[in-house]
Amino acid sequence: MPRVKRGTKRRAKRKKILERASGYFLTKSKLYRSAKEAVERGLKFAYSGRKQKKRQYRSIWIVRIGAAARLNGLNYNQFISGLKKAGVELDRKILADLAVHDAAGFAHLAEQAKSANAAVAPANA
Repeated sequence: MPRVKRGTKRRAKRKKILERASGYFLTKSKLYRSAKEAVERGLKFAYSGRKQKKRQYRSIWIVRIGAAARLNGLNYNQFISGLKKAGVELDRKILADLAVHDAAGFAHLAEQAKSANAAVAPANA
């Protein structure tokens, strides 16, 4: 088998790792072995962080919707339940945006949710 010299490939690979580690503290940005460990760890956190971001946004939206619903005389659960019964198919992102930027529109949705809850409640009782 022919002899393989990997000068350029090895240098490019190491350079890529060190570029990703630029800004890290002390040897983590200068020495390849330390930089490699730090970069791999950072990539692991970045992957999980992308998943956590989705959860965090959803919880923020729920808090905002709940606060706006309470201003309109409902709690979060009653509001979402009423919207489902009324056939309103808006996701939590849009509802939270309405709660923050369009109070009148949100109040209209809250009224729809109240009327839908009232219409279904006597039938179950």
